[in-house]
Amino acid sequence: MNIPTSASTFAVIDESRKLTYLELHDRAGRLAARLHALGAGPEALVGLCLPRSIPLVVSAVGVMKSGAAYMPLDPYLPSERMAALLADSGARIVVASEATAALLPKGDWQVITLNSEGHGADFPAALEAAPAFSTDRLAYVIYTSGSTGAPKGVEVTWANIEHLNRWHHRAFAIGETDHGTLFASPGFDASVWEMWPYLAVGATLHITPDSIRTTPAALRDWMVKEKITISFLPTALAERMLDLKWPNQQTSLHFLLTGADTLRRRPPAGLPFQLINNYGPTECTVVATSGIVEPGLEDGLPSIGRAIDGADIVIRDGELYIGGTGVARGYRNHPALTAERFIVDAVLGRMYRTGDLAETLPNGEIAFLGRADDQIKIRGFRIEPNEIVRGLARNPLVRESAVVLRGERLVAYIVPNSATELSERGLQEGLRKILPDYMMPSVFVMVDSLAYTDNGKLDRKALPEPTPANIVRDDEFEAPSNALEEQVATTVCELLRLDRVGASDNFFLLGGHSLFGAQLVDRINRDFEVELTLRSVFDYPTVAGLSSEIEEAILSRVESMSEEEAQRLLS
Repeated sequence: MNIPTSASTFAVIDESRKLTYLELHDRAGRLAARLHALGAGPEALVGLCLPRSIPLVVSAVGVMKSGAAYMPLDPYLPSERMAALLADSGARIVVASEATAALLPKGDWQVITLNSEGHGADFPAALEAAPAFSTDRLAYVIYTSGSTGAPKGVEVTWANIEHLNRWHHRAFAIGETDHGTLFASPGFDASVWEMWPYLAVGATLHITPDSIRTTPAALRDWMVKEKITISFLPTALAERMLDLKWPNQQTSLHFLLTGADTLRRRPPAGLPFQLINNYGPTECTVVATSGIVEPGLEDGLPSIGRAIDGADIVIRDGELYIGGTGVARGYRNHPALTAERFIVDAVLGRMYRTGDLAETLPNGEIAFLGRADDQIKIRGFRIEPNEIVRGLARNPLVRESAVVLRGERLVAYIVPNSATELSERGLQEGLRKILPDYMMPSVFVMVDSLAYTDNGKLDRKALPEPTPANIVRDDEFEAPSNALEEQVATTVCELLRLDRVGASDNFFLLGGHSLFGAQLVDRINRDFEVELTLRSVFDYPTVAGLSSEIEEAILSRVESMSEEEAQRLLS
């Protein structure tokens, strides 16, 4: 892939730094030389334990220049899971920041550390003779949840990425004057879509600040200020952005891309940009279908559009199959699973069997109808319940378990191994050692047994609704201690659909996530007339902690108020 070398055009911009294309090439070239010296080359895999940042972009380009492939690692994965991904992938080099290097588990891999500018200590000069670029070469590996109970790595080539780039450039007329965003976490394959199409044409990539990332109004204001022309946002957040008023004359945004979850509404008329709904599994290089969502109040959910350039879509017995130039190589080190999911069609050639149910609408667009199997999708992440069940099986007090999605909550049903009392905290802590936060059940329900259908499958209809009587609770419930804590606890209960929340209960262990956190902050700021940010929820994730932050924010305002205004606020 050819990336421009302009010294006057910015390639990447974050809150405090700007990197030109020439600087990007220099820093990536130096990293490539270091990687090459350590043995990196075609088909080798380099882990990138980095957050969304300038060093992440430098590292991805540096790995490309070295001829190797990259594997993104969420720095905040449990240590055991990170070690398992590195071991399964065979990565022997990991690039990290000064902060994330300390989070890496011990293992048989060399760690290269970059500073916030994308520089490394004592790096050699840029690699002069990079390996010949081949589109058949492995580009990256991204791990998804596995039905066997272990995550599986999807292998994607540069030919797959260039297929994505060509369609994206044509569909949205992308050029060097465009300004895109890097919003998605590196381990979510949407980050591939957000990065490479823009770097390939010399556009500018803006890294969305964490402080406003999930606060719709602040995110809109940032997009307007930075003159963003095209952006991807996950479905739940994109839907909230549609409710905002946009300054038509000042808004540069032409396209708001969304995907990862079922889109449940259409945009209102009068927005200064088009909403584009997209669909595609990781195994088919991010996007396989795409379509404009027209404003209106039509019945039914918006479609997922039509096949993009180079993709072949077939629906057989209700199941969606994808062929074409975006289909990945398969699963790393899992030939049997690859053969099962990547089939060869006599007419269309190699295709990926998605497991998704779909139908073709009269206008030729495709309607997504759900899953044919047990797989769950939450906020863009694919979750195989068996992986959570396998984690629960490590607890000697659990005889059998099942995990299902009820509304927006993951619910784990537990059959105890004995009369021994199960602990909610014990179940949570056992899973947190091996699973990322998005795979943590919100609720644990105690049942005497699990029911199965005649063909041996779990009978989901027989599973009871979670109730105060069957939910596993710890005895150490600490009730809110004052009116402020009670109001915050009530808000958390409403958001997470819980019947009670204690003063010291952790928001994220209760099933909260960043989007719920953004909604919580919105509610708090409206109810108490303060200006907390999402960072407050991460730093003080309990009712008591948030209440203290609210109280401090109120008191700081009181100092500058009249006595009458202060009395109204404090009441």
